[in-house]
Amino acid sequence: MMTNTKKNLFDLDELPDYKVAENYSDVRGWDVKDASNRIIGKVDHLLVNKTAERVVYLDVEVDETLIEEGHNTYQIPDSEGVHEFLNKKGEDHLIIPIGMATIDDVNKLVKSNEIDSSTFAKAKRFRKGDDIDFDYELNLVRHYKGDKSIHNSNSVDGFYNREEFINAAQLRNQK
Repeated sequence: MMTNTKKNLFDLDELPDYKVAENYSDVRGWDVKDASNRIIGKVDHLLVNKTAERVVYLDVEVDETLIEEGHNTYQIPDSEGVHEFLNKKGEDHLIIPIGMATIDDVNKLVKSNEIDSSTFAKAKRFRKGDDIDFDYELNLVRHYKGDKSIHNSNSVDGFYNREEFINAAQLRNQK
């Protein structure tokens, strides 16, 4: 059954016409550090929005320790309110908007100076290869920014012009 939801994000590897531009680093395989300099995972994929014609997210395979910390986060009595996300076993990937990451070419590292490990630990994750829907993107950007005012009325068009997506890893379309 086909759904009418248009696929919004593509793995760079799925797009033979696209590659990382020569003057930019291909950060796949690099460690990702949070605001406190803690390794939270490794860059697994670069996610491209075809309309924007550039990488908009880093797909990060999350470090085990962070996943365990995320589970501990949820050992809070129900009386203390609802937590935002519950991750299932095997969900070990999350995305970071490219503009919220700094590329350190010298040390082959990606730094996320705005996001700390507890924010990452509490983020909703997904399984490698899952299609990512726009609601997930919106909720995650809200979560990272601590900004609930980013409204659902945001549409995909223009969303990647937000500051969270302006950056670093540019692409070149080889057509």
